[in-house]
Amino acid sequence: MQTDEVIWNVINQGFCSFKTKTLTKTFCRHEYNVTGLCNRQSCPLANSRYATIREHEGIIYLYMKTIERAHTPKNMWERVKLSKNYARALEQIDEHLIYWPKFATHKCKQRLTKITQYLIRMRKLKLKVQRKLVTVNKKVEKREAKREYKALVAAKLDRAIEKELLERLRQGTYDGVYNFPQQEFTKALDQEEVSDAEEDKEEDEETESEEEDEDEGQVEFVEDYGDEFGEDDSDFEDLFEGAVFDGEEDDGGDDDEDDGDGEEEGDAGAAAAAAVSSSAGRKSKKRASKKQQKPPASKRSSKRGRIEVEYEEEPAQTRSKESW
Repeated sequence: MQTDEVIWNVINQGFCSFKTKTLTKTFCRHEYNVTGLCNRQSCPLANSRYATIREHEGIIYLYMKTIERAHTPKNMWERVKLSKNYARALEQIDEHLIYWPKFATHKCKQRLTKITQYLIRMRKLKLKVQRKLVTVNKKVEKREAKREYKALVAAKLDRAIEKELLERLRQGTYDGVYNFPQQEFTKALDQEEVSDAEEDKEEDEETESEEEDEDEGQVEFVEDYGDEFGEDDSDFEDLFEGAVFDGEEDDGGDDDEDDGDGEEEGDAGAAAAAAVSSSAGRKSKKRASKKQQKPPASKRSSKRGRIEVEYEEEPAQTRSKESW
């Protein structure tokens, strides 16, 4: 037969594995304790009728213990799943603990409130980006650093040995003594040729930049544009050099016809002939001056255009009539 008073006296005055004493209070570490304090009302071992709230993987359950199941520890606790809705969960607690002491009902509701609050905080924290702490093993880091340093030294040494061997091979030190792999040897030579080409390119660029810097500030003299225009004018004058004017060739024939017409017509023809001869004289002088200024015949183009210019003159009779 189970007696709650006897159990409590043993626990309170004797030893309990769930009891934790401090300077001010005594706490209970039992997982079914509804308050976490070690006292008569909160002790789950010294109360045959007990109720508490627990949470498992985000789900809240109501646990109840009655004296009718005390003889079967396997089925001692009855578990009821509570709703995720806080108000609905409070109603479920009232329904299942309707005839229980008010202390048990109040403490179960209080524990439900606390568990609901920390579940909400957990959901909020999961949405935020948090820093992940990673453990660092100093021994492993030191060992890896030493290995890297040794590998680097070995790589530098291998490269130095390879360069020295290639240099000696090029100089003919090992000619006919050792047989090196041809592929690796040609690869090394190609790399050196590429490096030499890059160095030559850089030197050329430096020399070009230096020449450009030297050319800065130099003074140069260039030809004026007037000479070009003068050459164009001379070419234009050459086109008209070989032109034949019909008025000049026909001057003698016109004079003969005018002499046979009469005295009045002869005077008018003589005046016209004198005017034409004076104009022809001026043109001949201009051509003579242009010939003196023209360049030598070798520089002029061999092909020249022939231009014919016709002059229309009024008959001497009409002009004499108008003068009368």
